[in-house]
Amino acid sequence: MARTAANGKKIGVAGQRQLRVGELVRHALSEVLSRGDLNEIALDGVIVTVPEVRVSNDLKMATCYIMPLGGEHGDAVVAALDQHRKYLRGEVSRRIDLKFAVDLKFVLDKSFAEAAKIDALLRHDPVVRQDIETASRDDVTDEE
Repeated sequence: MARTAANGKKIGVAGQRQLRVGELVRHALSEVLSRGDLNEIALDGVIVTVPEVRVSNDLKMATCYIMPLGGEHGDAVVAALDQHRKYLRGEVSRRIDLKFAVDLKFVLDKSFAEAAKIDALLRHDPVVRQDIETASRDDVTDEE
């Protein structure tokens, strides 16, 4: 059960405005990164995806989860983006209309690796594999 604050809002749950601002920052940041304006050796020829951006309650800090396409050299890409944090902050703030410019913090997104790990565990467990095969056969017979 979620805890609630004195004002009735749930603690630890992102509000609608946080989610909306996070999406705006994600779109603006991905647009800046796709243009390739950063002159950084670690970013040359690397396509960087921004799967998620989480914004703090006061909308002043955004944690940007990034992943280079292919997953290689992730730490170098994060370090390069950290070096150009001020430039990226300015570019993002020009694209979205907020009262304050959002500070950016870059973190390597590990959700793809975790999902692959769970998928591999599920595929190699004989009981789970049998359940999946049985469910898929049941789905085929239900459709007929």
